[in-house]
Amino acid sequence: MPAGTMGAVASLGVVSKLVLLVLFVFSVVSWAIIIAKWRGFSVADREEQRFLSVHAKTQDRDELRRQARRLPASPSAVVFLGIMDRLAPDHDGEASGRRGEGEDHPVPERAYLERVVGHIMQGQISRQEAYLPFLATTGNTTPFIGLLGTVLGIIDAFQEIGKLGTASIAAVAPGVAEALVATAAGLLTAIPAVIAYNYFLTRIRKSVFRAESFSIELMNALPARPKHAGARA
Repeated sequence: MPAGTMGAVASLGVVSKLVLLVLFVFSVVSWAIIIAKWRGFSVADREEQRFLSVHAKTQDRDELRRQARRLPASPSAVVFLGIMDRLAPDHDGEASGRRGEGEDHPVPERAYLERVVGHIMQGQISRQEAYLPFLATTGNTTPFIGLLGTVLGIIDAFQEIGKLGTASIAAVAPGVAEALVATAAGLLTAIPAVIAYNYFLTRIRKSVFRAESFSIELMNALPARPKHAGARA
């Protein structure tokens, strides 16, 4: 931080310094969330691509299930496991696949599987949106917190002017400049948070779209639920 800015901060009143401290805490937490979410989305994208690549190359559901368990950050893998667990609980590898397709374990109704997919997708969205509300709060509130610090700083500056008994530019400018530090700090805290929040929402929408497309493809590939021969109208 430039020496002039450091001097301006040091000369601020107690309330203005508290405002800057609050903004500093918001900034540190926001950047921690931004870095953590960036890494999380990068891992999720890599695992998503790996799972979709494996799914495109093989139709062996047992192998896909094993691969999906190794890719917990992939939304499509989580959807796949959720559906497969309803079709054929994985108790004994290959044998479980046969049991899931046997007569004793008919395919669940499509409406039920669609509800399962919807529940899983909501869980994935909630997981990906974790901590994003803090970024939104930071972007919405820190400019006003900075403005509060500026207003309080200007009040202090005018009180000093009243004590000096002069309103020349030389007397007014230093106090106003010091007060505006809080506004600048508020904007510097809010701008990265708003940019990151909107960027992460875009990535979430893309991730959800890929997972929903995969779930539709998977549901269409499932065998139809067998009708009972003894059913009556």
